[in-house]
Parts: sequence; C-alpha cells; structure tokens
Amino acid sequence: MSELDNRRPKPRRSRADARRNREQILRAAADLIVEQGPTTPMETIARRAKVGIATLYRHFPDRSVLLRQVAIDTLRLSSEEARVALAEEADAFTALARFMHNSIDLKIGAVMPILAARFPADDELSEARRETREAHEALIDAAHQEGSLRPDVTAGDIGLLIVRFTPPLPGPISEEDNHRLSHRHLELMLDGLLRFLSHEVLPGPAMSFEELIQMRPDLGRGVTSELRAKERARPRGAMADSEGTSRTTGS
Repeated sequence: MSELDNRRPKPRRSRADARRNREQILRAAADLIVEQGPTTPMETIARRAKVGIATLYRHFPDRSVLLRQVAIDTLRLSSEEARVALAEEADAFTALARFMHNSIDLKIGAVMPILAARFPADDELSEARRETREAHEALIDAAHQEGSLRPDVTAGDIGLLIVRFTPPLPGPISEEDNHRLSHRHLELMLDGLLRFLSHEVLPGPAMSFEELIQMRPDLGRGVTSELRAKERARPRGAMADSEGTSRTTGS
C-alpha cells in the first residue's frame, strides 16, 4: 500500500446508516422503557439497538435528550398512524380499528404515560402534541360523520382505551401471550364502540384529548376534580337511564 493510500480519508458512514442507527436506538429505548422503566442503563439500550455506546451518545448526548426524543417520536408516530389509516381504509371505523391495533403494536399507550411528566412543554413537544390531537380528532370526527361510531365517544376515550390495552398484564403471562390478548380484547371492545349497538348513554365523564395529555402524576388531582365536576353536571335522567340498564343487564 502506498503512502498516498494511507493518507486517504476513511469513507464516512452514509446518511442512511446514521438514520437507521437513530431509528434503532429510539425503538430500543421505547421498548426498554416499557419493559424496565425510564432509568434503563444506556448501555442496555445500545445493546438492544445493536449499536456501540459511542454511536448512541453521538446521537443522544444524555438520557434526558434521548427520552425527550422518544416522547416526540412516539407522538409523531401516533399522528402518522391515524392519518395513514384514515387515508387508506374504505371507511372511518375500519381506520379507527386499524389505528388502535397498530398503536398496541407500537406500544404508544405504554410509552407516553411513563414519559408525560418528565419534560416541560417546549415548542417542539407542543407542536407534536398538537399534530397528534388534530390527527386523532380528525379520525374520530370522520367515524362520527359516517354514523359508525357512537356519538358520545371522544378522542380522549380512544386514547385512554389504548393506554389500558397496551401495558402487559401482571402475573406469569408471556410477552407474546400478553400481546395477543391485547388484540383479542380490543376486538371485543370495538363492538361496543359501534353506534348501532349502543342503547344507552355512557356512564362517567367524557374526556377530551387535552385532558388526556394532562394526566400526569403531578397534575392528577386537578384533572380528577375537573372530571368529577363534569360528571356531576351531567343530566340526572341520563345517569339514571344508564344505571337502570346496568342493573337490568347485571353489569
């Protein structure tokens, strides 16, 4: 090898490689946040992402930067899933079902509750939340307009259902079985969202998307008080009707 060859710069990694590494790190971090919590060692995240620790720190200088980007990435992923489902499916209710199943697969409902209280709402995070809210509400509005989704279901209801179905169940249930059960139980629940199967007013307060994203540990009491006030403000006749139906059906 000539001296000239030795002086030639080493080829730089392509932008595609860098982008792929970044996506792998974010996906690994999201998975490990659900499995082990937000204090998972950075070395563990790097191993799961199949990158070196130096590569991880080159993209994300510290844990707070990484977790904040996971939150933003998760919000953007959620809004993209909602928009794509609505654009590609033949009807809005099928799009809603697809969105909810995909959200379980992507663990959106498990990641955001863990990270919601960790970061102040800066411009980038606020913009990601706004985009997510608009995409979710557009999907819900479309299902209401076509007459397939019961009219008393809100975007906040759908978001909370995703949060309830995503986290793994406690006990000796494998990760694979947990995942399959989440999809099975979601299919059972989707029937309850259909408008033509609804016969009574839903009990409890209806949540907006804004109330949903405010459900943080440090704000929980305030949000709960607001929801209870909304519940007390509901017409007594509607509450009595729903309670009577519950007694009749034994639920």
